[in-house]
Amino acid sequence: MTETLEYDGGRQVTAYVPATAAEAVVFAGDGHLIPSWAAALEAADLPPTMIVGAHRVADETLRLHEYSPGRSTAAFAFDPHRFAAHETFFVEDVRRWAATRLAVGLPAGRTAVFGVSAGAELALAMGLRHPDVYGTVLCASPGAGYQPPATLPDRLPRTYLVAGTEEPFFLANATRWADALREAGGDVVMAERAGSHGNTLWNHEFPLMVAWAFGH
Repeated sequence: MTETLEYDGGRQVTAYVPATAAEAVVFAGDGHLIPSWAAALEAADLPPTMIVGAHRVADETLRLHEYSPGRSTAAFAFDPHRFAAHETFFVEDVRRWAATRLAVGLPAGRTAVFGVSAGAELALAMGLRHPDVYGTVLCASPGAGYQPPATLPDRLPRTYLVAGTEEPFFLANATRWADALREAGGDVVMAERAGSHGNTLWNHEFPLMVAWAFGH
């Protein structure tokens, strides 16, 4: 199911709805990737899990502004206002749409936020800023625009990070986050897999992430 919400002149949201009543829900950015994620879930023996994804903006620079609260650098200046507007859309509008159109309203313990690459930065930001909503962060190959703050919040979501041996930049970012979250007392999995930056790695890992988050 795909519909268009009012944010930013019209932004699509796509949902994968399992055949039986959802026992868990995963929210994500980059919603155009949901068909491949859904196929990966359907091939696995997992609790019925809904995926709700807000589509990305076409412009990659604007995508980074929306997905990362990262600090500005000499090479790139993040836009905190665009991030804040997208955060409201993602946390409030998308969840409201899911509740009204799909009748899904699960507690934080059965709700995760997932992302790949820059979308993984969004997942980390949303999980850390809204642990009362997203009890688990599923984070694949995070970019470096958003890095662990000096002080992490007292309440941390459970976090599963993964990156490939053939993407050293992203592996280093994932490891940096895993170390920081562990030092802060978080429940963390850090998986290092053979592979490069792309859907092959991410689609293979996604069911393992969901099993860790919601397995019976």
